[in-house]
Amino acid sequence: MSEAVFDPKMLEALVCPMTQDTLVYDAEKQELVSKKGKVAFPIRNGIPVMLMDEARALE
Repeated sequence: MSEAVFDPKMLEALVCPMTQDTLVYDAEKQELVSKKGKVAFPIRNGIPVMLMDEARALE
């Protein structure tokens, strides 16, 4: 059974919950990055986890 893959078309509907700004898909790290908010949200089993508690702070 293969792992679910994130569909980049979802970026059209998703925004950063903190800034309401657009997100960038990082396929290598399996994250959605908010450049304005300086956070990255993990993608697990093809599903973005859009919770601030799960977000990784960017430098």
